Amino acid sequence: MITTAQNILKTLGYFDLFHYPLSKEEIYLYHQDDVSIPAIDNALAILLSERRIFCFDKFYSLHNDHTLVKRRCAGNLLAAEQMKIAGKVAKLLAVFPYVRGIAVSGSLSKNFADENSDIDFFIVTEANRLWIARTLMHLYKKLTFLTGKQHWFCMNYYVDEAALEIPEKNIFTAMEIITLVPMQGKSSFNGFVADNLWTKDYFPLHRCCNDDIPEIKHGIGKKLLEKIFNNFAGDHIDQWLMNITKKRWQKKTEMGKLNSRGCIMAMSAGRHFSKPDPKNFQASIIKQYETKLQQLLQQEDKTPSLIL
Repeated sequence: MITTAQNILKTLGYFDLFHYPLSKEEIYLYHQDDVSIPAIDNALAILLSERRIFCFDKFYSLHNDHTLVKRRCAGNLLAAEQMKIAGKVAKLLAVFPYVRGIAVSGSLSKNFADENSDIDFFIVTEANRLWIARTLMHLYKKLTFLTGKQHWFCMNYYVDEAALEIPEKNIFTAMEIITLVPMQGKSSFNGFVADNLWTKDYFPLHRCCNDDIPEIKHGIGKKLLEKIFNNFAGDHIDQWLMNITKKRWQKKTEMGKLNSRGCIMAMSAGRHFSKPDPKNFQASIIKQYETKLQQLLQQEDKTPSLIL
């Protein structure tokens, strides 16, 4: 059985992959077992006394390095500024046809940014119209290169309302789901949360609250464009756009082009989703996490079975 102290090490270990210390509240929020706050307090005190972890300015880390906290605090301040921009961009993206929900994802959703950060978005579309919506949105993104604002419009992950459940059930996707910051589309994200309750297996203490999210307004232009494609022809166009995009991305992958993270540019795509290929960044993070867990838990000469 994994102890509270070990689960704290697991939590700190995951965020340590991103050099990100955590507050006590965050350790509780992302704890991988149902536990009380007093139990967290007791385990933290033991780990601190054994110098297994360190605390600076209310933030806990695996390293005796105050610069990590300084980096975090600077990143939190920059993230607050970028979230203001993200809110404005989300309102703009909500105007596009078939868009039903928009959330901030990536590092910004975890309250961190630096001078090289993009603003990543997770998009929910109407069923069977994902590729029409995605194509129109990415055509607009091409225009943003003219003003140098393309990094505000990183629309990396799309799902439609016919398939809201994320199939890759692991700690990485669970973390990405629970840290999403919905900006538009309350009902869509309520449905998304309901279809991904499996995340409770990883983070039982986390609670999603979408009460303050506005519903997306359907203006005249949006209604008109959707009416044009709400027919048999629209089904074929959506399928055609998916096929064209998949071929284009397959060519990029074969050419070995790299993204900003240094990973090969590869997309996993289907009728109801468009996302980065899980075999790249996601698989790399999970492998790094497994290695770190072995290092952390071996210090206690224990090797519990950890299901990722």
